[in-house]
Amino acid sequence: MQRLRIKFCRGEEVKFISHLDIMRLWQRAIQRAGIALAYSEGFSPHPKISLAAPLPIGITSQAELMDIFCPKLVSPHFFTKALDRQLAPGMEIVQVYPIALNQPSLQSQVRYAEYEVRVETEKGEEEVAAALTSLLSLESLPWQHQRDTGTRHYDLRKLIDDLRLNQYCHPSCTLGMRLRCDSSGSGRPEQVTTALGFSHYPHSIHRTKLILG
Repeated sequence: MQRLRIKFCRGEEVKFISHLDIMRLWQRAIQRAGIALAYSEGFSPHPKISLAAPLPIGITSQAELMDIFCPKLVSPHFFTKALDRQLAPGMEIVQVYPIALNQPSLQSQVRYAEYEVRVETEKGEEEVAAALTSLLSLESLPWQHQRDTGTRHYDLRKLIDDLRLNQYCHPSCTLGMRLRCDSSGSGRPEQVTTALGFSHYPHSIHRTKLILG
């Protein structure tokens, strides 16, 4: 048995594909490449493949992480070459490496996600910087989010680890965000831009890093 960790990119071509459909794309690509996957035991066995943190629809990424279990040893080089010919446009493998079988689940190790967010603004550069400083100085920021199951109330400030202004070029700016992404909650970049006073939905959101504990 072998456990491989795959780091991969998701580009513009696949940013509107759901989490479950991305899992299906990977399973089909691995099957077409002729690489065997290990299966879970029980009444309804399923391939042992898992993503670190679901990527919301409409967001691109250069830092997605996935673990797969193979019943036989597969070299990272062979895996990369075999899958490169099978992956959908917009999907690209960055790195593949083996990890210990007994490590905790990938999902349980995720602590933060970092993003680059480009948003249009009428604010000046100093005003944007002041908004970032003001939000970070807050001890709490009561927030609510409407879901199909009802309204969820929480403290948005606890989900924000760091904010920075990466670039300002009127009429837009690019923000860097490090947001919590664990069992206690996941920060959403578009909610942070709203809290900062931006009236426009972000032009683009790009996940640049997943930080594991």
